[in-house]
Amino acid sequence: MSPPRERPILLLDVDGVLNAPRRELPDGWQQGSFNGYRLAWDPTITARLRELHESGRVEIQWLTTWAGDADRLLAEPMGLPRGLRVHARAGAAPTGFLGVFGGGSGWWKLTAAQEVAAAEPDRRIVWIDDDLAEQADDTGDWLAANPRVLVVAPDLYVGLTHEQLDRVEEWLG
Repeated sequence: MSPPRERPILLLDVDGVLNAPRRELPDGWQQGSFNGYRLAWDPTITARLRELHESGRVEIQWLTTWAGDADRLLAEPMGLPRGLRVHARAGAAPTGFLGVFGGGSGWWKLTAAQEVAAAEPDRRIVWIDDDLAEQADDTGDWLAANPRVLVVAPDLYVGLTHEQLDRVEEWLG
């Protein structure tokens, strides 16, 4: 296990990553209702994430509009550890974008990821968020300048896949 300050950080989104909207659940998937929202996830994916965290290969941190609710409501049912650090947009209703909702432009998650990277300049970062592909114009320059950041952008309707986790594990070494 790597010392806490050396292991990479894994910034984890929920919707479109763990939760994939599906009409029919694939075999083995689970679902639940949280705060009035129906979520569906692949427990083999969350088990791999948990193993990466518990083995010390990464430190999972929430970067999601679910904010503290991810830890409070979703972690245990989805098979993830509780007590993970949460990065949230302060004083705002849950939404992924500032835009008209925040009175300014920009993507709040990019700002949060930049703050994590600035606070932890010696740690590598894995950032998993389905919106990364849509936000390429905003994130591209920063990511190009930060080769210590690996981004994974799952398809919203598929969620994080084992192939993508294989890529993460390969990058981790």
